[in-house]
Amino acid sequence: MDYESYGIQVNGNSVHHVNRSLYQAKMKLRKPKWNIKASEMSRKTFNPIRAIVDNMNVEPNPSKNMIALSIGDPTIFGNLPTDDSVLQAMKEAIDSKRFNGYAPAIGYQKSREAVSNFYSCPEAPLDAKDVILTSGCSQAIELAIAVLCNPGQNILVPRPGFSLYKTLAVSMGIDVKLYNLLPEKSWEIDLKHLESLIDDKTCCIIVNNPSNPCGSVFSKSHLQKIIAVASRHCTPILADEIYAEMVFSGCKYTSVASLSTDVPILSCGGLAKRWLVPGWRMGWILIHDRKNVFGNEIREGLVKLSQRILGPCTIVQGALEAIINKTPQEFYDNTVSFLKSNSDICYSALSTVAGLRPIKPSGAMYLMVGINMEHFPEFESDVDFTEKLIAEQSVFCLPATCFEFPNFFRIVVTVSEDMMLEACTRIKEFCEQHYHLHTDSVIQDIECDK
Repeated sequence: MDYESYGIQVNGNSVHHVNRSLYQAKMKLRKPKWNIKASEMSRKTFNPIRAIVDNMNVEPNPSKNMIALSIGDPTIFGNLPTDDSVLQAMKEAIDSKRFNGYAPAIGYQKSREAVSNFYSCPEAPLDAKDVILTSGCSQAIELAIAVLCNPGQNILVPRPGFSLYKTLAVSMGIDVKLYNLLPEKSWEIDLKHLESLIDDKTCCIIVNNPSNPCGSVFSKSHLQKIIAVASRHCTPILADEIYAEMVFSGCKYTSVASLSTDVPILSCGGLAKRWLVPGWRMGWILIHDRKNVFGNEIREGLVKLSQRILGPCTIVQGALEAIINKTPQEFYDNTVSFLKSNSDICYSALSTVAGLRPIKPSGAMYLMVGINMEHFPEFESDVDFTEKLIAEQSVFCLPATCFEFPNFFRIVVTVSEDMMLEACTRIKEFCEQHYHLHTDSVIQDIECDK
């Protein structure tokens, strides 16, 4: 023992205690104390939707039933059930008693084969080795960001865009750069703005198509231009394609990977939306890398990250092959037809409302509505606007500040047709009560009449 460091002097065979008070003081300082703090990651984690919605301290109008057009869960109103064949596949998986144990971290081989066969095409071929099964599309996005990016690097994220991208990235110490979508061009990407943001620390571009919150669907030519930007800068694409194929008549869905010849792509998808079972938490990553740019490193990285937990629900994995292969086309068609009908109702109704500017959607489950705030001077923001809409009309729309795009709000079109019509009627009534003709508009009208 080093006695001298404790203030104890050794002299021959005798030990002389010196500076006893100093020794006791040191021992007191070393007495352990509780000092538990939240981790840096937890403190950096921030969900803007929850932060905004949870701070909305507003009571709905008690004389009107609440109509929530804010939640991106197609099952919540009970009018969009999944197909019976999907439920039967789950029942058979349970009855087989073969899927009660652990599965490989990246999923059962047979389940991965089912996904690869379903999504493989000549332009973007897939094998089972190209599929990682995940706990929902959200985890797929998390793993994709985590494998491509290090702290201090940055990702490019659409504005408006799904808030989870930023929530995940910031918690990992990854910077977020927001590139603009253009409402006047049906939410196409501002390609010049996108390209201007790329630097030597950019690790991926996130492309969400079809879009949440916009309900937009990119054309083949626009996707080719996005890929060209990524190719010029040797930047991979993370494609959020959870709404794949959920496009309205007259519009065609094209996967990003089917158009890429050199840009490597991690495509994230799942059962949640197209099969209407978000609570089953089944997602996947499709690895598209025909030029072997990712090589083994990204694949091995995804496997290692998957091994942090033991993958998605094994029962759903056991049912996955039957779900994918036996769901009738009629089910998909009916779902999309319903969403289009509701979108048309909402767009037509709100297009006649002074002070609002809905943007016509082409797919997914959403519609974005612009608010001409100068005509509603009593409201400070889109958050204030939507709060008052709840208080007066019991209609809850999500303010687009949640998606980094103020002065808009998002409507979810999965409610019943009757509820959609009623909600639009209430929104119209609300706007008519609060609308004020802006003086600049009056001057313009006078000048046009001259």
